[in-house]
Amino acid sequence: MNFPRRTFIEHSLLCLAGLNALAQAKDATQKPLLRVGLLTDLHYADKPERGSRVYRDTATKLEEAVAFFNQNSPQFVVCLGDLIDKAQSVETEIQWLQHIESVFAKTQAPRHYVLGNHCVATLTKQEFITHTAASKTSHYSFDSGGFHFIVLDACFTSDGTPYGRENFDWKDANIPPAQLEWLRSDLAATALPTLVFAHQRLDEAAPHSVRNAAAVREILAQSSRVLAVFQGHSHRNDYQCIAGIHYCTLVAMIEGAGTENSGYALLEIMEDRSLRLRGFRRQSSHDWPAS
Repeated sequence: MNFPRRTFIEHSLLCLAGLNALAQAKDATQKPLLRVGLLTDLHYADKPERGSRVYRDTATKLEEAVAFFNQNSPQFVVCLGDLIDKAQSVETEIQWLQHIESVFAKTQAPRHYVLGNHCVATLTKQEFITHTAASKTSHYSFDSGGFHFIVLDACFTSDGTPYGRENFDWKDANIPPAQLEWLRSDLAATALPTLVFAHQRLDEAAPHSVRNAAAVREILAQSSRVLAVFQGHSHRNDYQCIAGIHYCTLVAMIEGAGTENSGYALLEIMEDRSLRLRGFRRQSSHDWPAS
């Protein structure tokens, strides 16, 4: 029997809500101070599927994730990059971006965007920012609920040129020196426990890692404030702990047909600084005790 898309999503959400309730019941004494919605690598495009990438399905997958976030009231939601895929023209890519942004805009919580290499393959960074609710700058920080959050931008070539207009190799991702200095100063200026959001990976995962990831990790570790880094780009669940910092890679939403092959997460931050990542669909779950 074929169900209408809205009915299918509603039934899916009921199942997911039940699983979420069971998971939370295991530890009723730990109430989160803060909830954050996370998703990555949607690669939305109005074009035929290629291999395991079913571009048109991500709009429906995002609808399900948005409805789930709206039910669970996170303080904000973060897309960890690659909201769209590459088009043959700027005009077409802007149309795709406007369509998927109209779905994402149904999220009741504030939205944050990490720039992915596909976000700025054809477009410039300013064009992406103009057609979304993204911050006016591609790297920035903010506070929420007694925690500090940092959004990084590794969409620069090794000579410091910003990605845009097909000027890069996706394996050549870098945090330029000026942003490294900003990161060091930003961490020194806060006393709050900190979480970092990136697209290209900051752990050891070549060729999907930022080229100067070791320099970034050194700054994060020296601050003694960073609890975890959340990232995407390699399209698979992964986890590494380096110098006491959790590096969690989220699964891509694009891979596979239908909502059953989606992935998104709800991060819960506890008063004792422990972290609970509740994954849905193909996203893995994690529980990290306070460090």
